[in-house]
Amino acid sequence: MLLKNKYLEEQIAEYAVKHKENFYRLAYSYVKNADDALDIVQESVYKAISSMDSLKNPDYLKTWFYRIVVNTSLDFLRRQKRNVAVGEEILGSFDFGAVDSYGDFDLQRALDNLPEKYRTIVVLRYFEDLKIDEIAEILNENVNTVKTRLYKSLEILRVKLSECEEV
Repeated sequence: MLLKNKYLEEQIAEYAVKHKENFYRLAYSYVKNADDALDIVQESVYKAISSMDSLKNPDYLKTWFYRIVVNTSLDFLRRQKRNVAVGEEILGSFDFGAVDSYGDFDLQRALDNLPEKYRTIVVLRYFEDLKIDEIAEILNENVNTVKTRLYKSLEILRVKLSECEEV
């Protein structure tokens, strides 16, 4: 049993090192801060190794680990909500309605304004290139629910981006 745990721990660590950029990108898509994203990835690796007994089948390592990163990112955001009130006062002095000529910024802003349940699906599908069934497993959702939310999120993004073009 101890040998099996050691092997699984090595497998998890190897997987984390191999895909660290993907996990960083995913965490960064939530927190928008490089240091915080690195902390989330580090905490996710720690959580994965500490709770490796919950991984029943090593074939599901990918979706299991992504779920840990997503949940750790969401936990971080919940903890940070206490600090938002002060930050909003500072942000109030900026003019976010100003027109920019960079479509990527408009897309990023529209993506950031999506509700969490929609943004997560878009990020996992288009930025992490995961399949719908993998996303469903990561989020513990029905495949049809994921498809519906993906369609709705793309519709919301389309509307928001067309509004940006009109300005």
